[in-house]
Amino acid sequence: MAVEICVKAAVGAPDILGDCPFSQRALLTLEEKKVPYKRHLINISDKPQWFMEISPEGKVPVVKFDDKWVADSDVIVRIIEEKYPEPSLTNPPEFASLGSKIFPSFVNFLKSKDPNDGTEQALLEELKALDEHLKTHGGPFIAGEKVTAVDLSLAPKLYHLQVALEHFKQWTVPESLAHVHGYTKDGCRRSMHELVLSYAVFEI
Repeated sequence: MAVEICVKAAVGAPDILGDCPFSQRALLTLEEKKVPYKRHLINISDKPQWFMEISPEGKVPVVKFDDKWVADSDVIVRIIEEKYPEPSLTNPPEFASLGSKIFPSFVNFLKSKDPNDGTEQALLEELKALDEHLKTHGGPFIAGEKVTAVDLSLAPKLYHLQVALEHFKQWTVPESLAHVHGYTKDGCRRSMHELVLSYAVFEI
């Protein structure tokens, strides 16, 4: 039986996956596990009543497990791992939090109006740490040759970072961070790459 999952639809394009890295993380996990699923694309600006009944806070993603709808991508991917253990996507403990500060650092920099408030430098430091890790651990993934859950969380966020900062701040990841560029370009399997890039509308 296919798993049911509700994810964000693109603004103005209700039949296309939207720019929610948390929805993409859940979908990527199902893809990597080869779990059959039925996808419901939700218009966040005009949520259907049936969706509000299963997700009162109106948040995506939500996934139906054993007749119960579950929210929060952290919880969702943990349940998927438990219910579908093969192939394992478990993170090596030492890498589980790698890159976890990149997304909040990106959000702070994106919202910043003061070029001297340190938010750009904070983001650069996080990206440099990721670059150094990839340089010293061989890649192409965080844990080496095998994709793990940390990749499925980080890859969509890095894509959003690149698109949003280039559009709003004319800012790009420095070319000196070659391993970060390689990770975002080549480090994703075809299934990851296609899913992350599968929507045509990035909400700007």
